[in-house]
Amino acid sequence: MPRTIVELNPDHPGFRDAGYRQRRNSIAEIAQAYQPGEPIPEAPYTEQEHGVWREVWRHLDPAHRRWACREYLRVSRELDLPRDRIPQLREVSDRIERMTGFRLEPVAGLVAPRIFLSALGDGIFLATQYIRHHSAPLYTPEPDVVHELTGHAALLASSSLQELNRLVGAAARRAPDDESLERLGRVYWYTIEFGVVREDGELRAYGAGLLSSAGELEAMHQAEIRPFDTAEMAATPYDVTRYQPVLFCPDSFDELVAKLREYLLGWRG
Repeated sequence: MPRTIVELNPDHPGFRDAGYRQRRNSIAEIAQAYQPGEPIPEAPYTEQEHGVWREVWRHLDPAHRRWACREYLRVSRELDLPRDRIPQLREVSDRIERMTGFRLEPVAGLVAPRIFLSALGDGIFLATQYIRHHSAPLYTPEPDVVHELTGHAALLASSSLQELNRLVGAAARRAPDDESLERLGRVYWYTIEFGVVREDGELRAYGAGLLSSAGELEAMHQAEIRPFDTAEMAATPYDVTRYQPVLFCPDSFDELVAKLREYLLGWRG
């Protein structure tokens, strides 16, 4: 009898779909068997799941044109993710590694914050390979391959944003305890995951959590926009189950890079 690796909550869209749960299990087994440095095995996506990817992009492309920051749009064009199928993690990782030296490695699901953040310091992004259930193509209760590739992959293909990711990882390794790591994780959340910036006087997104969801991109205009303040970010809890009610915004992309870089280089917990 196959070993169950992935446990879905009863309210998960795929909970009652035995085929989906079996594929999730198979993809989790790929991640668990993976050894760093080896080629990443292909995930067994179905045509229905490729259809989910196409539906997501049908909503994301116009949302990106309207709300994504210039740096994301630039590197997204260079990365050139296919719209008609889910790309395999290996092909995207190979492309990013040629661009910035970052690479992707598969994981079965969520990993401990210290492990996830610390890996960034080595230029490694721990990525899931499964995709959300077809019954809810525009929603996922957990990070999936849509989030990893449409959100994080382009950030890692940017020279300035991949450096910030590496600095987060280096800072995480200096965290003296879980409480300080949690504060660093909040800064990561309000920047790399849900960061916004002003461009030509308008709000634009650079965070992966925003850029991987057309709904989040629309909802960011209802959020309370606060000045870019890393100390306040570190002290502000967040809720992963809802659209973010608070976002922190610098006045330019250059200001974002300069201020976050300075903060991370000097961070000691």
